[in-house]
Amino acid sequence: MSVEVHPLRGLPEVTPGDDLAALIVAAMSRAGIRPANADVVVVTQKIVSKAEGRVVPEQPDGKAAWVARETRRVVARREELIIAETRHGFVCANAGVDASNVPQGALSLLPIDPDGTAEGLRAALERATGVRLGVVVTDTFGRPWRRGLVNVAIGCAGLPSLVDLRGAADANGRPLEVTVVALADEIAAASGLVMGKADGIPVAIVRGLSLEGKPTPAAALVRPPEEDLFRTSADAPP
Repeated sequence: MSVEVHPLRGLPEVTPGDDLAALIVAAMSRAGIRPANADVVVVTQKIVSKAEGRVVPEQPDGKAAWVARETRRVVARREELIIAETRHGFVCANAGVDASNVPQGALSLLPIDPDGTAEGLRAALERATGVRLGVVVTDTFGRPWRRGLVNVAIGCAGLPSLVDLRGAADANGRPLEVTVVALADEIAAASGLVMGKADGIPVAIVRGLSLEGKPTPAAALVRPPEEDLFRTSADAPP
């Protein structure tokens, strides 16, 4: 298998109410990109939040108040940094409230329903292009025990977010016992190679994958509480 990741340049600044599918199709046309069956269109959370009106003024309440509103559970806290669980089940810094790539004095909040957004985009893009597509909505998260940030999937449609390989044989013929691949996260991470935060490229096309298997949402990537060995932190409030 050979996988290609193509940045999609030339999208205009996204504003509330914009039709993201139409903007993406127009940008593909200008760039000479012809979508093919099983392409995955990867879009950043930031343009989804802009289109859905999830960019808010920081004042008068301040960022901390917005973080509190978006937080379902505080996992850990250190000075002004809060690691929080959002209403979606994501565990991330400041409940996903972020000031990058939005106007001065504004904050972006995570989309209300990233999987629903991904499904809506997938359906609209397929109608416009006539080919079968997947869609992944990404955000940038830190990771426990590792430095640096990486793109992860917060929304997914048209492909399995997880691929369960348990029971299949490894290269030596031994059965795999615990291997469940986070396919949507791997696609999201690959897309980050061509659409960094400072590049002004909020969409990428990932080509060469197989989208076989029952489509599952990004919500399936969230580990349920009963499987979470690290649910509490010494820095969390009592």
